[in-house]
Amino acid sequence: MTPTPENLSTHDSEDDIRNRDIRIYVNGEIVHKDEARVSVYDSGFMLGDGMWEGMRLHNGKWAFFDEHMDRLFGSCKAVSLDVGMDRAGILDALNRTAAANGMTGDAHCRLMVTRGRKAKPFQHPRLSRFGSTIVIIIEHSKPASGLLTRGIRLATVPQVRGLPMSQDAKYNSHSKLNCVIACLQAEQAGADEGLMLDPNGFVNTTNACNFFIVRLGEVWTSTGDYCMNGVTRQKVIDLCHANGIQVREKNFSLYEAYDADEAFLTGTFGAQTPVAEIDGKMIGPHTGSGPVTQRIRALYQALVEENTAG
Repeated sequence: MTPTPENLSTHDSEDDIRNRDIRIYVNGEIVHKDEARVSVYDSGFMLGDGMWEGMRLHNGKWAFFDEHMDRLFGSCKAVSLDVGMDRAGILDALNRTAAANGMTGDAHCRLMVTRGRKAKPFQHPRLSRFGSTIVIIIEHSKPASGLLTRGIRLATVPQVRGLPMSQDAKYNSHSKLNCVIACLQAEQAGADEGLMLDPNGFVNTTNACNFFIVRLGEVWTSTGDYCMNGVTRQKVIDLCHANGIQVREKNFSLYEAYDADEAFLTGTFGAQTPVAEIDGKMIGPHTGSGPVTQRIRALYQALVEENTAG
């Protein structure tokens, strides 16, 4: 069901009937979604022990594939998770799954890698003895139109982005309960998504995306010490540097966020999604994207075209 303007989130998409019959990659086989299965003993299901990537298919190519693989393989190495195939193997699996669905663009992938099936239903990673589990879900997916015209309503939530020694947010891990709790808290406050602070009380991310404001002619985002290791976040920072847009990675407070001229979220699915309000306070004078957000969005779209050309 296509969401109404009253209940949008950054991952809401236009309804597409073709997604009822997509085919999904599961450990080397491509099967109808109704037949896609993993074991109840799988470490991802049992413990959230796994990593994932979200990627966009554009012009028949995966945008910023190398950067996504850097993050995936780096995260898996950090937690001693053997992916079980190299980057070329992942790319082949992605392309075969897209081809099985007749997809060349306007599609979003969730690539999931877990430590695999366990011999017993307990925590220790040595019990995962059968190799990794790899699942690829690709859907026909375009962001809901209301995301750009209305924007997202955020509520500051008590759930925080934790310290790196507890669970580093830079792991794009299956263990997302922290973010789920933040999202629930935001919904209970009547907002679309939660704005999460870092352990020192500075503005950090939302439960699903990285967060930027435009203030005093500059683009601000967090220091990156506690935020998700976002591919789109880094592309926006790089684009600002390359195009004469002053950008700062810094600590800033809710006081400064409330008084921003513009605010937007970054993520692979929605690219740059405008923020309409924070804690009931309207952000800037614009409905939807402000002029700086629009410029960054145009620069980013051009970069995606360049990255997927040829």
